[in-house]
Amino acid sequence: MTTTIRPCPTWRRGVLCAAVLTCALPGLAWVQKYPDKPIRLVVPFAAGGGTDILARDVAPRLGDALGQSVVVDNRGGAGGNIGSDLVAKAPADGYTLLFGSNTLSINASLYRNLPFDPVRSFAPVGMVATAPMVLVTAADGPLTSVRALVAEAKARPGTMNWSTPGNGTPHHLAEELFNKMTGANLTHVQYKGGGPAINDLLGRHTQASVLTLASVKSFIDAGRLRAIAVATPHRSALLPDVPTVAEAGVPGYKAELWYGLFAPAGTPASVVDRLNQALAKVLTDPQVAKRFRDQGFEARSGTPDELRELLADDLARSGKLIRDAGIQAD
Repeated sequence: MTTTIRPCPTWRRGVLCAAVLTCALPGLAWVQKYPDKPIRLVVPFAAGGGTDILARDVAPRLGDALGQSVVVDNRGGAGGNIGSDLVAKAPADGYTLLFGSNTLSINASLYRNLPFDPVRSFAPVGMVATAPMVLVTAADGPLTSVRALVAEAKARPGTMNWSTPGNGTPHHLAEELFNKMTGANLTHVQYKGGGPAINDLLGRHTQASVLTLASVKSFIDAGRLRAIAVATPHRSALLPDVPTVAEAGVPGYKAELWYGLFAPAGTPASVVDRLNQALAKVLTDPQVAKRFRDQGFEARSGTPDELRELLADDLARSGKLIRDAGIQAD
């Protein structure tokens, strides 16, 4: 008996091909439908701070790039841990994101028994920006350079103070690193936020501070604070004439405050890639870059792997500094 093999009708071939593609490329279907509802962007700090300002700049533009609204949700408390934990425990579907910073790496060593892991609990999406930190003194005071600050601190041990926005903040760690590398040993005086820290610096109750350019730019421009060095490893385009701390006499010094976007661990790679592409589109917009600069930030895009490496590097560096300086959470 001879068996005749008949060609498959065109419509059947089409159905078969569609079935094969559906089985072989489940990620394609996911990315085609994502996002199909609003996205929540959790800011783990109160409204009005630097993290919140950046997030509210990015959210509507990210929404435009994704075709869905992105809603900022402030969940402050416990140094950023409450909001971070909320995202760590959210469904890994790309609809709850964390607008994080290097407080993630700092808190890993500062707090005991965190309810989440800063590495394993999140899927990095990409960098957003850096906030250059600046070593500032009162403009009408005698401390006009890094060398002058170190010399005065060593000549008058125990009499000079740093002001910071809070214990265990990136600003505090930047000052402790300066103490460690120079032997200046200024005393840490913490305040509840950047505003009070700046006020006491202006009043000469404290002698120096490392603060974000975003928070002190107006005082520098008005001639009330003097920027004697930037804490970044390279000169900032926002203060091109101000040397780095390393250039000014402390080789190897660097301290950065960065911001990045994170999703819960387990979020599909296709969704992370979609978010990263949309974020890159936002950050390469010249108008966004200018708006960031005007507020004292520098736009900085990057891949998920680059953000993962940055977080790991920060975990190691900040952990050692916190242990060496004996810093503990309040």
